[in-house]
Amino acid sequence: MRHARGYRRLNRTHEHRKALWANMAGSLIEHEQIKTTLPKAKELRRIVEKLVTLGKRGDLHARRQAAAQLKQDKHVAKLFEVLGPRYKERQGGYVRVLKAGFRYGDMAPMAIIEFVERDLDAKGAADRARLEAAEVAGDED
Repeated sequence: MRHARGYRRLNRTHEHRKALWANMAGSLIEHEQIKTTLPKAKELRRIVEKLVTLGKRGDLHARRQAAAQLKQDKHVAKLFEVLGPRYKERQGGYVRVLKAGFRYGDMAPMAIIEFVERDLDAKGAADRARLEAAEVAGDED
């Protein structure tokens, strides 16, 4: 039986897992919805819930703890300036995991992980901004 085994190792080393969670949590914070495999989504939910709780606290120590996990300042800034205040009155359950069928290549169960009450315009906003900047630069030439 697997009682009290802690977390999913996902057939990765500790360093690889740490980088994986930093990247996935950052992507989820940036886009507010991502698609991944079901086991990764379920494990990511634990990590992001704790990060949003840090964002709700909002003090310097919480910001430094989040920065140690997230690695990118823009993700830390969004966590504390947007997500923390958004979920100030909520007592947990900031993220939902929705099953999304199976991946074609290997039949891995897929899932969509997203923030509850998410901003619909956040997904792909960075890509849209990059395209607009490229169009403006193209017009100037």
